[in-house]
Amino acid sequence: MKAIILARVSDKHQDSNEAQILRISEYVRHKNLAVWKTYEIEESSTQGDRTQFQQILKEIAKCKEPIALVVDTVDRLQRSFRESVILDDLRKAGQLELHFYRENLIINKDSNSADLLRWDIAVMFARSYILQLSDNVKRKLELKRLNGEWIGRAPIGYINVGEEKNNRDIIPDAKIRHLIVKIFELYETGLYSIKKVGEIVAKDGLRSPLGKQLATSMIDHILNNPFYYGEMRVKGKLYNHKYPPLINKALFDSCQRVKNGWDKKPFKYAAKQFIFRGLLRCAKCNCSMSPQIKKGKYVYYSCTNARKQICDKKIYVKEDDLLKPIYEILRTFDSIPQSELNIVLSELKKSTEIKDKYLEHTIKQLRLEYNQIQIKIGRIADLLIENAITPEVYNQKLKEYKDGQYDIDIQIREHTKADKNYYTTIATVLAITKNSLRAFTSSKVDEKRVIINLILQNSIVNGKNLEFTMRPAFEKLYEASKTHNWLPLLDIFRTIDFADIISRMHDVDILLN
Repeated sequence: MKAIILARVSDKHQDSNEAQILRISEYVRHKNLAVWKTYEIEESSTQGDRTQFQQILKEIAKCKEPIALVVDTVDRLQRSFRESVILDDLRKAGQLELHFYRENLIINKDSNSADLLRWDIAVMFARSYILQLSDNVKRKLELKRLNGEWIGRAPIGYINVGEEKNNRDIIPDAKIRHLIVKIFELYETGLYSIKKVGEIVAKDGLRSPLGKQLATSMIDHILNNPFYYGEMRVKGKLYNHKYPPLINKALFDSCQRVKNGWDKKPFKYAAKQFIFRGLLRCAKCNCSMSPQIKKGKYVYYSCTNARKQICDKKIYVKEDDLLKPIYEILRTFDSIPQSELNIVLSELKKSTEIKDKYLEHTIKQLRLEYNQIQIKIGRIADLLIENAITPEVYNQKLKEYKDGQYDIDIQIREHTKADKNYYTTIATVLAITKNSLRAFTSSKVDEKRVIINLILQNSIVNGKNLEFTMRPAFEKLYEASKTHNWLPLLDIFRTIDFADIISRMHDVDILLN
């Protein structure tokens, strides 16, 4: 009888195929079987479609004479009963004879019930081993998650380091970590769609491995991934991880609120760009003003009337009319002498050094508190592993500690945001007030939206009129340009006495030490 020798390993750490073939070849000679083909395959017996194994069965089915399939042991052939159905059909048809070397078992069309039962029992034990192995792996993976370890490839913005399988770590990718942060910061403003955010960071160098712009779905995945603020999501459950976060939870939550807000906005022309889209509300009912194109080229805005029956008549307001007060503000900014702006800039620089010291000290203290809490989290994780506390107590204390870190995150973010706004306001005010009208008229639609949102707030449409308030920095500049009295403006930037704050700060340090 022709014989097929089959040797299988699922990974390189198991008994080698060569060792199996050596044992089986001696058995084949002893049984006077003629070796027809020899297969050495490396595949799992429980995962995937077992393509190599299926190919062997197809060859046996096509053969016109009986074939002896010789394997080292049952678990080298199968670890589940799903293959038994196919193998048994070939056995009953007289096309296949199974030889299991170590079990000293031969199964053919004439096998009795005792031999068939031995085959089934061997498969059952092989399956039992796999199930126990699966349980052990699940327990090991769960323990890793409780220890804050991520299993698998690091998210974009992080990289895997370490060669050994059990000694790998994840660290932020120094080349692109700032671009991941930029994704969240841009989206938080509410001025950019996910697609637009992808375009901006692509220009800065954040691209796919193929050099293309990241897909919109990938940017959306980043914005929804809690890993970036310190938690990892596994099968819908959140675990605290041990790797450095790129953002804080407050920024993540803020982006989620913006995302939910975009999902609710009833934009009829979502694919088109409109200057005031999402920036205007109706003065009467507080609903959004929706843009639409009439006569093929003119843009009009009207109330969506989402609350129904409050606005009984639709009023259409031309976009050009809404832009008139914007142009008037920008023309006023253009009239401000550069010499006056230089005076303001000089006064701002005087307060910067003391402000920076105050910010550095405050954030240092907050981070110290954050790290002390992290040490406590590590201690309760050790107690859980040692069974010194129950999972319920662990989860209760963990929530308490993480809430404390979350509060500190908010404080750090607010200080950092205030500092960033301080410098951003300086740069933005000076940039916009210099040739502002020309810059606005030559800008693209999305850039005009950014400029309007920087200057105006609380914009509403009352009848056919645009009503608004200007943001404080621009409002002061606008008032000063009208009166040519710049001394009050200088006083605005001297409001906070940072020197006094620094002196008190040192007094606190002395008391603490």
